[in-house]
Amino acid sequence: MIELQPFLKSLISAPGLSGYESAVRVKIEEAWRPLVDEVSLSRLGSLHALRRGTVGAAEPRPRILLAAHMDAIGLMASGVVDGLIRFTGIGGVDPRILPGQRVLVHGREDLPGVVVQPPARLLPPSLGDNPVGIEYLFVDTGLEPEQVDRLVRTGDLISFAQLPLELNGDTLGGHSLDNRASVAALTACLNELQNRAHTWDVWAVATVQEEVTLGGAATSAFEIQPSLAVAVDVTFAKGPGASDYNTFGLGKGPTLGWGPNVHPAVHKVFKELAERLEIPYQLEVMPRHSGTDAFAMQVTAEGIPSMVLGIPLRYMHTPVEVVSLKDIQRAGRLLAEFIAGLDVDFIAKITWDN
Repeated sequence: MIELQPFLKSLISAPGLSGYESAVRVKIEEAWRPLVDEVSLSRLGSLHALRRGTVGAAEPRPRILLAAHMDAIGLMASGVVDGLIRFTGIGGVDPRILPGQRVLVHGREDLPGVVVQPPARLLPPSLGDNPVGIEYLFVDTGLEPEQVDRLVRTGDLISFAQLPLELNGDTLGGHSLDNRASVAALTACLNELQNRAHTWDVWAVATVQEEVTLGGAATSAFEIQPSLAVAVDVTFAKGPGASDYNTFGLGKGPTLGWGPNVHPAVHKVFKELAERLEIPYQLEVMPRHSGTDAFAMQVTAEGIPSMVLGIPLRYMHTPVEVVSLKDIQRAGRLLAEFIAGLDVDFIAKITWDN
């Protein structure tokens, strides 16, 4: 049995920026290998873990794909000027939160650094009191210019180095909880399934490149050809200045997606199951692109019935994201119960009827 909090802390202590996920993938593989029958990698580097069905159907069994992206936003060196490192963003990085952040520069060796900005008198007057753009920011490692020139090259990765924060209650803060929190939820699901019989083959997939291309989800879905797919991702939790109608309560349960990326019959089964098990949930309206791996998986091949399960998270795409461990555990249990209840004819019995 994997303890949720220490496992999640280890995940968010590792780099793993979009397109460069190997450091965190090693940790996930180590945790998943004892819980599944088979582990493999896709050609793009997504981690595939297969837990075969245990009852009720001969091979080939129907397959469910559970996708949680393991990549994270971050920075990439774009040049070195007088010993200071210029950089650009990988994924949706908000430059307003960067000054003062601790980072790790992955050069010829790992170098601790801090994001800095020039004093106001050296910035363009047109900026006024507005936030400073990423093109004016630098990383300072404290090294002499010749040392930086030797150790850092254009294209080197720069990851956030904020340590995990154990906050009050059951909350945890840190970088890369988008979407390592959902990887933890898949792990909780696999833990639950150790003691549950299930007919379907379960493919747990830690996908790559969700923050930039959705390429991991698209290619893994094409390779596995699942009968059904569930994307597990974070969503916006209620926080300072956030409206109630487009955010969700932290610690109030996972969200169930509703929109064109979500198959209505699958949504209905999840909703009724959560109510029967008295697992609190929240309805998340997704009237367009869900912004998750479901968008890519749903339209793979001839189309895959898909669902989106969300974990509320505060301060998304910052180094101090905050989640509730209860929401992660509830999402994992709901997934496991859904899988245990799937019969061999489930797909034949559902239709797109909204």
